Amino acid sequence: MSDFFALSEEHQAIREAVRAVAEAKIAPYAADVDEQPRFPSEANAALIAADFHAPHVPEEYGGAGADALATVLVIEEVARVCVSSSLIPAVNKLGSLPVQIGGNEEIKAKYLGKLARGEGGFSYCLSEPEAGSDAANQKTTAKRDGDDWIINGTKRWITNAGESEYYTVLTQTDFEKRTKGITAFVVEKSDEGVSFGAPEKKLGIKGSPTREVYFDNVRIPGDRIIGEVGEGFSIAMKTLDHTRVTIAAQAVGVAQGALDYALGYVQERKQFGKPVSDFQGLQFMIADMGMKIEAARQLTYAAAGRSERGDKDLTFFGAAAKAFASDTAMQVTTDAVQLLGGYGFTRDYPVERMMRDAKITQIYEGTNQVQRIVMARQLLAGIQSTL
Repeated sequence: MSDFFALSEEHQAIREAVRAVAEAKIAPYAADVDEQPRFPSEANAALIAADFHAPHVPEEYGGAGADALATVLVIEEVARVCVSSSLIPAVNKLGSLPVQIGGNEEIKAKYLGKLARGEGGFSYCLSEPEAGSDAANQKTTAKRDGDDWIINGTKRWITNAGESEYYTVLTQTDFEKRTKGITAFVVEKSDEGVSFGAPEKKLGIKGSPTREVYFDNVRIPGDRIIGEVGEGFSIAMKTLDHTRVTIAAQAVGVAQGALDYALGYVQERKQFGKPVSDFQGLQFMIADMGMKIEAARQLTYAAAGRSERGDKDLTFFGAAAKAFASDTAMQVTTDAVQLLGGYGFTRDYPVERMMRDAKITQIYEGTNQVQRIVMARQLLAGIQSTL
C-alpha cells in the first residue's frame, strides 16, 4: 500500500519528459506568443516531435496510446509555462474524441491516424451564437443530398479555428427531434464553403486563435458522419465528460506555474531589511495557494482515473474537477500578482499573463455555473461514489 495515491514510475517519467520539453522549447516563447499575439508554432512543433501533441490517440491508429492521467500530465505541465500552448493537446483531444467514441473503424483509422502523424490539429464545433450553455439549441443544419450531406451555419468560440485541419461539427438534421436530431460530422478545413471569421480579441490565451467558423453549402461525403444520424448530441456530451478533466489540468498547471514564480520572487524581494517571505501575512497566502492547488490536483487526477475507466460517476467528477480547479487557478494567479506587488501588474513578469489566461478555465467547456448544475443533478440522482 506504500504507493497508494502515488503516480506510477511511468507517469512520473512522462511528467519529467513533458516538463523538460515545456521549459526548454515552450516557455521561452510564451511571452512573445501572448504579446504578438500569435499561434505558438514553436510549441506545436516541439509537441509533435515529442509525440505530446495528441497523446490520447490509441496505438492502433498510430498514436502514443496515453491513458487519461498521462494526457492530463501533458496538459498540466505545458500549461504551467504557457496556457495557449496547452490548448494544442487539449483541443486535439476535444476535437477528435467524438470520432474515437462514436466513429466506425474507417473514420477512426483515417482521422485519428492523420492527427497522430501530426498532419493537422482537430477542433470541436459545438457552440453557436444562440447555443452556448444551451448546447442543444443547434441551428447549423445538415441535409442529405444523395450519398452526401450539405452543411450550412455558423459556429462561434471555436478554439484553434483556422489552424486546425479537421473539425468535429455538430449539426441539426431533424429539428422536431431536438437533441435526438443532432448529428456529428468531420469537416476538413479544405472543404469548399468553409471559412473563418477574424480572431477574437481576448483577455487571455491570446496565442490560441478563437474564431467563428462558417459553413456555406459545404458538401461532404456520407462516410464523414460520426456514429449514426441523431447520435451527435449524446456523443458530444460524453466527450465533454472526459475533456472537462483536461481543463482542470490546465487550471492546475497555470496555478502551479504562478505559485512557482511567486515563491522565487518573495524569497528574493527584500523590504524592511528582510525577504518578504519572512512576513507571516504572506506565508498564510502562500500556504493557502499550495493547499488549494494540491486539492485541485488530487481531484483532477481522481477524475482522470474515472475517465480512463469510464466510471458511472465520471460526469460528477469531471464537472467537480473542472469547477474546483479553475476557481483555484483564478484565485491563485490573482494572489500571485498580489505577492509581486506592482511588478505583478506589469507584463515584464509572467504572473500577469497567467492571471489573464486562468480566467477562461472558469468559462469554456461549460461555465462553472453550469458545472454546478451538472453536479447537483448527479448528486440528486444518486450518481456519486466516495472512492
